[in-house]
Amino acid sequence: MTRVSRLVDVVVIGGGVIGSAAAWRLAARGRTVVLLEQFEQGHHRGASHGTSRIYRQAYDGQFYTALAARTLPLWRRLEETTGSRVLELTGAVDHGLPTAVHAKAKALYQLGIAHSVLTPAEAQRRWHGIRFDTTVLHHPDAGRLHADRSVTALQQAAAQAGADVRHTTPVRTVRASDRGVEIVLDTEVITARHVVVAAGAWTRTVLGGLTGGTAPHLPALRTTQEQPAHFVPFTDAQWPSFVHHRGAELDGEGIYGLGSVDGIKIGEHGTGPHVEPDSRSFVADPDGVRRLVDYARTWLPGVDAESARVDTCLYTTTPDSNFVVDRAGAVTVAAGFSGHGFKFAPAIGELVADLADGTATSPEPFRFGTRQPAVAS
Repeated sequence: MTRVSRLVDVVVIGGGVIGSAAAWRLAARGRTVVLLEQFEQGHHRGASHGTSRIYRQAYDGQFYTALAARTLPLWRRLEETTGSRVLELTGAVDHGLPTAVHAKAKALYQLGIAHSVLTPAEAQRRWHGIRFDTTVLHHPDAGRLHADRSVTALQQAAAQAGADVRHTTPVRTVRASDRGVEIVLDTEVITARHVVVAAGAWTRTVLGGLTGGTAPHLPALRTTQEQPAHFVPFTDAQWPSFVHHRGAELDGEGIYGLGSVDGIKIGEHGTGPHVEPDSRSFVADPDGVRRLVDYARTWLPGVDAESARVDTCLYTTTPDSNFVVDRAGAVTVAAGFSGHGFKFAPAIGELVADLADGTATSPEPFRFGTRQPAVAS
């Protein structure tokens, strides 16, 4: 028998990093919040699992650079709230094509963020495990987030603020009602004044029950299966997070990397095959693995290139790599984080809370109907 629950202020659908951050920031404002995640706690089916994500502030323009800088104190607030350490500042380096590196240095300079431009020889003396290409940008207020601990801490903070956090609770239908939105579960219908959909690759599926004027007009969302690899380092020396931009001496795809408790992680950005999230294989593409191993042999003298351990995860990407964070009526959508959204989660949570409260409008790059040129991430 399906029962109807009391009216709540906000239901957040999606217990990944973005949905968990939104639940925290909404509950911290005194809203009655229910967070629904379809899978078990700590699952590996989406985009928010594992031990590492890059935190960095260097982007081509001021918009994302400023947003990343604004996120740093929010991550620290989360640590203070929960007593969990999630962010380690190791510094970050971009290297490779000079035009790509200098565009990021310009944005950091314009916003007064500490940074320096180094020669490859200067960088090599400092970070022996990496062979550097052409031009190197270093900024110290960057590093790595522990992904699993971050999601757990966000959900803990949401619960401490009064949110009802539920796992293994799939949403069957979302439909408009005269009191806002009805969220249909297996044994319950929750009525909310507002719903936040932050369901990653499942976003369109969740929104499928909404029709007419209640359905947000989303841009195309493409889901791919990506496959980073971890390599055993030869020493315990601290590694910066790094991005190697294609061009200059690097043929093929650009590479990102960072240290983690599982080794030195590297990956290509958004090169995996298109998949459906409920039927993907979880099997890595051998050609992609070979490219990562070849890269490690050439550019990472500080790792054992034969020690690759491969994982898979999901990217859900918009055509221009800008996020979708916007409101239509009683529905706010946060989606399309395109493989570079994890670092921004607390700030996106704040924006989602503002949108749900009706106290802000979405920045132009994040709006449903506005798609800007591709972001260099």
